[in-house]
Amino acid sequence: MAATLLFHPTLFFLLFSIVQSRPYTLPPPTIQLPLPHFFSVADYGAIGDGQHYDTAAIQAAIDACHSAGGGHVRFPPGTYLTATVYIKSGVYLVVEEGSKILGGTKLEDYPAECSRWYVVLAENAMDVGITGGGVIDGHGSKFVKSSGVAKNVMVSWNETGACSGDECRPRLVGFLGSRNVRVWNIHLNEPAYWCLHLVGCDNTSIHDVSIYGDFNTPNNDGIDIEASNNTVITRCNINTGDDSICPKTTYGPLYNLTVTNCWIRSRSSAIKLGSGSSYDFKGLVFDNITIVDSHRGLGMQIRDGGNVSDVTFSNMNIQTRYYEPVLWWGRAEPIYITTCPRYPNSKEGSISNIRFINITATSENGVFLSGSRDGHLSNLRFQNVNFTYRRWTNFPDGLVDYGPGCRGLVNHSPAGIIMEHIDGLELENVNMIWSDVFQNKRWNNPLDFLPSTVNNISFLNFRSESDSEVRGKDI
Repeated sequence: MAATLLFHPTLFFLLFSIVQSRPYTLPPPTIQLPLPHFFSVADYGAIGDGQHYDTAAIQAAIDACHSAGGGHVRFPPGTYLTATVYIKSGVYLVVEEGSKILGGTKLEDYPAECSRWYVVLAENAMDVGITGGGVIDGHGSKFVKSSGVAKNVMVSWNETGACSGDECRPRLVGFLGSRNVRVWNIHLNEPAYWCLHLVGCDNTSIHDVSIYGDFNTPNNDGIDIEASNNTVITRCNINTGDDSICPKTTYGPLYNLTVTNCWIRSRSSAIKLGSGSSYDFKGLVFDNITIVDSHRGLGMQIRDGGNVSDVTFSNMNIQTRYYEPVLWWGRAEPIYITTCPRYPNSKEGSISNIRFINITATSENGVFLSGSRDGHLSNLRFQNVNFTYRRWTNFPDGLVDYGPGCRGLVNHSPAGIIMEHIDGLELENVNMIWSDVFQNKRWNNPLDFLPSTVNNISFLNFRSESDSEVRGKDI
């Protein structure tokens, strides 16, 4: 028997009203984007044997790609020895698995201006990037003058008059004054100096990048972000002798930096703001980061008058240890927040609204929070933070490191948290666990401060106890 479907007039009117009240939108149009242009450096004469320079062929492929409106420049498997090559707008380098860009080691391989000494460089470019799964190598071992157990002595081209100081070596990859930068799925190895450098860039994405530098080589920073805004760094593995992630404001302010899901090892600071700090830092987030075997975990060295505000460190596991105290900055502090004038006549910057949330740290030294007379630390908050203090190296303790500038290394007994020139500090659910070695000997001071320089401290659920007491509770 056939069923008859009847519409009641009231029901029909109700359904019609509902349909009429909802805006009707067409499905989004399907936009057919043109396929990117592909250019192989081999088609322009690159040999890829690691012995002959392929600079001209690489640059010709980049220039052709740029002239065609942008696309991909491919590096088939091979080793491509090169002087500086310049990425232009719209060009992505695709360094394929099994391929390597190898930086030259001669002064004439680089531009006359030392500020442009990079193996790969983009200047005032848009929509540029590097990917492919291969390697860019700075040939860093060729710049080692003599190897040291604790620290290498490096070649410095200041002897030629090209630059001044003892850090005159080429960086690996640089993006200067560029916009819409993307670096992903690439291995950056053995920089002679800084590895990945952003200066004055906007809208940068760095993800799934592996960075490796000799653990004994100074100044081989992982990622340096200078005066650049709207930067996202995620899923990176960074293993360097010097600072691993280092925002700076030497040339301008730095806003909106987000770093997540990274693994870091550093003989200096895993994360450090400064020390170049002439302008402000604002709106920085560091989340879900693992730090191991580092001389310093989370650091701020504000020395040039810039201010820091609205920074969050959250969901971290930190392990810090002592290394040589004179050769490397750092004293095994899991957290090191300082501001002081670099020179007697320098302006003092302030640090405010800093959050440490859900952090677990095991370290050979305590936290150091030090403002200055006219550059206070204010509104610092520690929430759900667990510190375990124990010793496992044989390096001496009993020193506080104020460098660079300021007071240098100063004798000071270790403590769980050393505080100076602070106005506003909250500790909520903070636990300190001390090894029996410290508890029974000389390091058993949870808090060290002078009331004359520290004001407005709040404690909620703060505990300090030995590990034997903790074990006793578990029995």
